[in-house]
Amino acid sequence: RQRRRILSAAGRLFDERGIDRVTMAEITSAAGLRASTIYQYFSNKDDIVWAILGEVLEEMATKAKAATERARTALDKITALLEVIADTLVNSPAKVRFTAQFDAMYARHWPAERLLTLEAQINPLGFQYFAVLTREGIADGSLRPDLDPDLTLHAVFNAIVGAQRRLASLGNRVELEYGQPIDRLFRETVRIILLGLRANAPPPAIERRRRTLSGKKRRRPS
Repeated sequence: RQRRRILSAAGRLFDERGIDRVTMAEITSAAGLRASTIYQYFSNKDDIVWAILGEVLEEMATKAKAATERARTALDKITALLEVIADTLVNSPAKVRFTAQFDAMYARHWPAERLLTLEAQINPLGFQYFAVLTREGIADGSLRPDLDPDLTLHAVFNAIVGAQRRLASLGNRVELEYGQPIDRLFRETVRIILLGLRANAPPPAIERRRRTLSGKKRRRPS
C-alpha cells in the first residue's frame, strides 16, 4: 500500500508539474509519508520514474496480449495492437503524457540498456515480435508481400507511438489547431496505416484505371 501511495502521488505531481520540476521532498509530502519510509522503497526520483514506467509497460503488455489472442490473422493482430494504443490515448491520457516526459528524460539521462532490460523482463521476445508478425502476415496473405520484416512494423509503431504521445501532451490545443478531437485524428492515422499494410489493395491510380477499362468494355457494342 505504501509503495502504491508513493507511485500514485509521484504520478500526479509529474503530470501536473513535469518530472524535472518535482523533488523527492514534494513526493514525500504528497504521499503523506516520512522520508525514511520513501527511501525504504526508492533510493531516488529516477527509481520512482522507472517504477511507474514499468507499471505502464506491464499494463500495455497485458492488454496487448488479451487483444491479440482473439485475432485470426497477422493484420487482425496489428489492428488489435493499434486499437490498444488508441484506447490508451482516449482513456488514460495521463499515462501517455508520462511516457512522453519519460522519452525526453531518457534521451538525455539514461542508457538504452536500462530500458532494454526492463522491456525484456516484460516481453522476452521484444521488438523481434514485429519481424515475426510481418512474416506471419505475408504467409497468411493478410499483409502485403513487399513489406520488410526487419523494418516495416518497427517504423509503423515508432510513428504511431510518437503521434500518440504528441497528441496526449498537447491535448485540447490539437483540437483548437486542427478543428478535430485527438481521438478522431489518431484513429484516422491508424486507419490509413492499416490500409497501407493490407494485402490485395492496389494503389488508387491503378484501381481507377482498372475500373475505367472495365466500364469501356461493358459499353462496347455486341
